[in-house]
Amino acid sequence: MSTVGYVGFDTSNYTTSAAVCTQNGEVIANIRVPLPVKAGECGLRQSDAVFSHTKNLPTVCRALREATEGMKIEAVGCSVRPRSVDGSYMPCFLAGRAVAESFAAALQIPLHEFSHQDGHIMAAMYSAGAAEELMQASFAAFHVSGGTTEAVLATPTGRGFSVELLGCSADLHAGQAIDRVGVMMGLSFPCGKDLESLAARNEKKVPISKISVKDGISHFSGLENLARKLWEETHDAPLVSAFVLDFCAKSLQKMTEWIDRNHKDIPIVYGGGVMSNRYLQSVLSKRERTFFAAPEFSADNAAGIALLTRRCVINR
Repeated sequence: MSTVGYVGFDTSNYTTSAAVCTQNGEVIANIRVPLPVKAGECGLRQSDAVFSHTKNLPTVCRALREATEGMKIEAVGCSVRPRSVDGSYMPCFLAGRAVAESFAAALQIPLHEFSHQDGHIMAAMYSAGAAEELMQASFAAFHVSGGTTEAVLATPTGRGFSVELLGCSADLHAGQAIDRVGVMMGLSFPCGKDLESLAARNEKKVPISKISVKDGISHFSGLENLARKLWEETHDAPLVSAFVLDFCAKSLQKMTEWIDRNHKDIPIVYGGGVMSNRYLQSVLSKRERTFFAAPEFSADNAAGIALLTRRCVINR
């Protein structure tokens, strides 16, 4: 008898990904191919991202074919927009949607559509081992990456999550600031891992900076300017890296405190590529009922989309 499986596709601005989960909710394949970014640049234009996805998807689909051999695929899902709000749109998701629709048509199976943010939240819950607990009631979810810095009140539904904005960045996203400072210091994009490694080597006192967070709204544009000034004065990469992470940690901590004041004892899950950082986790993990995505499920991936597709089938 064939094993039943569910497939998810996600084509974010920096990663082409597909994933497979079983009927029991176990992710058995998490296929990811990063999009190339030229040295010295801090991101990709949407046209370049769509082109790279078009080149990557055949490779991803070949790996997907191997991962699903002998399985009966009951449904496929894909991310079609960045966030679950009206007007949220990015062309890069059209590539994954087209492949997912073709996949569903060829197998004559249902297609389910979600937001990229929904996928991040679900992947974080799954990898933190908290999916069953958090699916029982509303919880707070942080999505912290190069394209988003948001905290939402997430309420599980039969098809994903209903979200209400609790806090966000008013200017740069945390991941943007990290990458801009990293590229300034000569690191390769994306810069998060290298910046974390440099920060761990710092032995100097980190300068105190005044963060800006009010009513859950944070500001990261000042971080880039402050880090540039510190770099020009010291050319000390470990010190500048530690300064950047300290600024981000304190900002996210203040956003968390705002949520705690308005939603006492609510569980919080942190996801998105930035949240794989161990220093940020060490600062934010001091509160109870706090969950973090595992590193392989923090960055962009399709695992959450596959899991949400399974949930749709089970709840139909």
